[in-house]
Amino acid sequence: MIHRKLVLVTLAVAAIGCGTSGEEDTPVVEMGPAANLAGDTPLTYEGETRLRNVRQLTAGGENAEAYWAFDGSRLIYQAKKPGAGCDQIYILDPNTAETHMVSTGEGRTTCSYFYPSGDEILYSSTHHHDASCPVEPDFSQGYVWPIYKTYDVFVANADGSNLRQLTTEDGYDAEATFSPQGDRIVFTSDRNGDLDLYSMNPDGSDVVQLTDRLGYDGGAFYSPDGTKIIWRAHYPEEGSAEAEDYVRLLGEGLLRPGELEVYVMDADGSNIRQVTDVGGANFAPYWHPDGDKILWSSNHHDPSGRDFEIYMINLDGTGMERITNSEGFDGFPVFSPDGQYLVFGSNRNNGGTSDTNVFIAEWGN
Repeated sequence: MIHRKLVLVTLAVAAIGCGTSGEEDTPVVEMGPAANLAGDTPLTYEGETRLRNVRQLTAGGENAEAYWAFDGSRLIYQAKKPGAGCDQIYILDPNTAETHMVSTGEGRTTCSYFYPSGDEILYSSTHHHDASCPVEPDFSQGYVWPIYKTYDVFVANADGSNLRQLTTEDGYDAEATFSPQGDRIVFTSDRNGDLDLYSMNPDGSDVVQLTDRLGYDGGAFYSPDGTKIIWRAHYPEEGSAEAEDYVRLLGEGLLRPGELEVYVMDADGSNIRQVTDVGGANFAPYWHPDGDKILWSSNHHDPSGRDFEIYMINLDGTGMERITNSEGFDGFPVFSPDGQYLVFGSNRNNGGTSDTNVFIAEWGN
């Protein structure tokens, strides 16, 4: 689920986050004309040695969480375009920067992803409960995320037609992504009174709960070989005042996201271990194509909590490396299936506005 102004950030940013099965089957991304909506404006900053030939693919509004089709041909992302009431889902051509909406245009949508086949898409929406945008949260209790109970997971053809509902339980069902093998979907739900991870078949059957520790589990992604899952989480100590606050807020459809770390587990929910332990808000983890490293976004380096940058780390928590170095927000790093390109969301080149846009860069090893 995308959340603007994470922690104390006054820039428009977001928070979340959603492979390929074998090296010999990895599709090669054939990039065509290099569309760049930034024109000749430099988009790479000092210290960003991993990023080459950065191009801007969207302009205006809040655009983020762009995920590749499994053949590397297209991107699917969510955006609140200028004048729109809330987020909708769009398909984006990385060669031309052409984009078109594939959600209904009603309600609020989040967390889109391609089926491995490429002919269907996955996203969550509130439109079936109310065509209008849901009410924004009250920040009188501090900075909180809304956990809309009207979200359900839907599947549609890649052009948005033939929309079908996959989840029907009362409460929040969102943050759904696919295993590269095409056999399971992982998602977040509060159907049992807490925000836990679940998996299900592509048709919504055989729902299995994967996590059960008190606290928020979300933004999960399968590894390139489908054997592991990474996600973001925060676990307040049971019986503490923080745990009581978490439970109370969740009952009101709210979540306080100031502290998050990245975790990894086997795809069946076993062998859970913590990857990051740096403090602050760590979110939007995504797999490096080698399956041994991840990229994610963090503000741990900034005492004010306002600056988010993309980092890379080994699964065992070693070898942390900073990837981006721009003022404001950089997040949602997603590799192309062949590992040649990195797509990410950023506040760079927004003319001093709060706009967040989608960028693409060649990845330098």
